[in-house]
Amino acid sequence: MNQYKRLEEWMKSGRITRREFVARVSAMGLTAAVAPSLLVKAARADAPKKGGRFRLGVQGGNTADNGDPALITNTFMQVYNYTTRNNLVEVDHTMSPVPELAESWESTPDARKWVFKLRRGVEFHNGKTMDAEDVIWSIQRHRTEESKSAAKALLTSIKEIKAEDKYTLSFELKSGSADFPFLMSDYHLTICPAGTTDFMLNIGTGAYQQVSFEPGVRSYAKKNPNYFKPDRGHFDEIEMIHLPDANTRTTALQTDQVDAINRCEKKTFHFIEKSPKLQAIITNGMKHYTFAMLCDREPFTDNNVRLAMKHSINREQIIKQVMRGYAVPGNDHPISPVNRYYNGDLPQRTYDPDKAKFYLKKAGLSQRRFDLSVSDEGFPGAVDAGMIYKENAKRAGIEINLVREAADGYWNDVWMKKPWCAVYWGGRPTEDWMFTTTYASGAPWNDTHWKNDRFDELLVRARAELDSAKRREMYYEMQQLVRDDGGVIVLAFVQDLQAANKKIRYGKLAANWELDGWKCCERWWFA
Repeated sequence: MNQYKRLEEWMKSGRITRREFVARVSAMGLTAAVAPSLLVKAARADAPKKGGRFRLGVQGGNTADNGDPALITNTFMQVYNYTTRNNLVEVDHTMSPVPELAESWESTPDARKWVFKLRRGVEFHNGKTMDAEDVIWSIQRHRTEESKSAAKALLTSIKEIKAEDKYTLSFELKSGSADFPFLMSDYHLTICPAGTTDFMLNIGTGAYQQVSFEPGVRSYAKKNPNYFKPDRGHFDEIEMIHLPDANTRTTALQTDQVDAINRCEKKTFHFIEKSPKLQAIITNGMKHYTFAMLCDREPFTDNNVRLAMKHSINREQIIKQVMRGYAVPGNDHPISPVNRYYNGDLPQRTYDPDKAKFYLKKAGLSQRRFDLSVSDEGFPGAVDAGMIYKENAKRAGIEINLVREAADGYWNDVWMKKPWCAVYWGGRPTEDWMFTTTYASGAPWNDTHWKNDRFDELLVRARAELDSAKRREMYYEMQQLVRDDGGVIVLAFVQDLQAANKKIRYGKLAANWELDGWKCCERWWFA
């Protein structure tokens, strides 16, 4: 901690830049409970005021969006979902699970049974009072055989859900799960009225209730007068506008067409930092950018090919030129330096054309052309990163053909469909959650189609292990398995670069997702 304080003093004195501070803090592996509050250029936390229309311009929307929490894949719906709905549990700025629709929970000593007590008197936007029936229905629908929910894999450990009474429910698990409350904060598991059929109405218990919703374009909502959180939901109205282009979002903010934006253009972000009319909002969490290879599609069925691709990319160059230093290098696994069980002992994988040639030759290929699907919808700067990667790979005798994909429909038509593509991941607060979502065999969002028996075995064992030292050992091994055998190139862990006008105020920002854990609409206010 003395080293941390020293870096903080150096940043304040100008001896090192904010970016250098962030990189060094991340490298130290500090937990999010300490780091995010100092990695944010924060507005004054004045006492919240009520009123006004908050206009939010966001990247990440789709005309195919239908409001169903089970099918959410993009930022627009992730933010809007949290604007109109709630979970049993939410994650706060210290990366801790705290009560939301549940007022409390407890488990048996072996963490195989969890009992949640619900808040009483919470109303849905249609006037129905929420009870255990609504919660059970909202969660059970993700577990059905026909479910295509990305949360389905998270819930495989559940043996039975039942109502103990109208405002108490219990989860009996097949094996212990030390992190189970975290899972109840998953954005797919927001609570809807039992029997909901028209999800386009976006009915929930949230701080705002829908007035209009045009998928992939905009939404408009008004304040819920019966919201159960007296210290949240400060605005009178919320207008969300889908602005897929970074420059368009910035121009909209500068010309007062919106009050806040996400995913700022890194090349020009320093202008926002210096602007007297705008405020830069920087958080450092678990977001990472990847190039995902489908391990069941040629030529990526051969791990030697996958290793060749991992050694033929210059991460540092891409971070410097494309991300402008607002990131730290990834190491081909999804656990970030702010996660509790981050394996900082693994050697950092670096650009090594000779090793890439070695593995390519081992695969029986002296030279090969590979198609890489890219779009800035995949992650901001993906096209530019792909161009640099293409030049890097030439030194290893690898030809990368960049296939530029359309932004609209990218997550439906390219992701998990094309053999190799650019992907954005928001990360997850726990190792089990991240690994279960996208690396477990058969997981709906396993976007590399990777299967590893040892990994699957450790995943189940670590989830039930209550001894922290033993869990750490298992999660360390799992990170190495993904790094050395998996189909993912984790390019970098990146900072969330957001911006707002000077009217916007907020408290301590959550870093589990962008835009204050996607809850900016209910947590922020006007000065």
